[in-house]
Amino acid sequence: MAHTIVTNVCEGVADCVDACPVACIHPGKGANRKGTGFYWIDFDTCIDCGICLQVCPVEGAILPEEKPELQQRG
Repeated sequence: MAHTIVTNVCEGVADCVDACPVACIHPGKGANRKGTGFYWIDFDTCIDCGICLQVCPVEGAILPEEKPELQQRG
C-alpha cells in the first residue's frame, strides 16, 4: 500500500522528493488551503518504503497508508 501526502498539511519542503528512491513524488499544481506549494505521491509507483515519512519535517504531512481523499494533484 502506498503512502499519502496530505495536501492541506504539506508545506512544500520537498525533502521527500530527494529521498524517494523511485521518484514517485511530484509537485502539485497551484497552492493548497494553507497557501503553500505541495507535493503528491503516485500510488502506482510508490513502493511503500517509508523514507518520505522519515525525512518530512512537517508533522502529519505524510501518512503511512493510501488515502486518496486527502491527497490532491492540484
